[in-house]
Amino acid sequence: MTFTLYPAIDLKDGQCVRLLRGEMDAATVFNDSPADQAAAFDSAGFTHLHVVDLNGAFAGTSANGDAVKAILKATNAPVQLGGGIRTRAQIDAWLEAGISRVILGTAALRDPELVKAAAHDLPGRIIVGIDAKDGMVAVEGWAETSDMSAVELAKAFEGCGVTAIIATDIGRDGLKTGVNVDFTSTLANAVSIPIIASGGVRDVADITALRAAPGTPVSGTILGRALYDGDIIPAEALKAAQ
Repeated sequence: MTFTLYPAIDLKDGQCVRLLRGEMDAATVFNDSPADQAAAFDSAGFTHLHVVDLNGAFAGTSANGDAVKAILKATNAPVQLGGGIRTRAQIDAWLEAGISRVILGTAALRDPELVKAAAHDLPGRIIVGIDAKDGMVAVEGWAETSDMSAVELAKAFEGCGVTAIIATDIGRDGLKTGVNVDFTSTLANAVSIPIIASGGVRDVADITALRAAPGTPVSGTILGRALYDGDIIPAEALKAAQ
């Protein structure tokens, strides 16, 4: 299986930022121009982009639309987008605007029928984002924890056409403490849907560890703060993913 790297562009107030543990007041601005950041990832050799509208995730509606559209103009890479997308109209509008795949997180827990219908109607275009803390699903921009396990939620979308699940350990996100291989691998072995790891990736060794996880292969990983801080060199990461 191909192992895909997804450099992350997290948008807050039109800027490219990284959060610590999903806390909006713990944001570090890395680039005033998300479009320039997208172009830089293109130049570095990455073939996909992962974009999150952080304001949208908390507000429940898209809030950084101009920045997302600027990213789409700046790159030829497929862009997957999440954050505040909770209606079919929003899904359709972003796909029409040029987004490759839409990530549904809170909607997956609160309105699973929306996700299943969209996945059925739009093959290959719908990703479920499962954000978990201690194995339990977190929602509303990580501000709340539900009483459902990540594995239980993942299994709910078997066979409906969801193209991937992004599994984020929010206890590690932005901290560079190392990716949670066990959590990611448990999900990969629990469902047939491809699993993309997220949260805590700190170095190329984490990429290698994910690829070596036992059982069903993990399909890729999101790269965040460690990439921005220079702890992950793009060429080394891309080589480790091959």
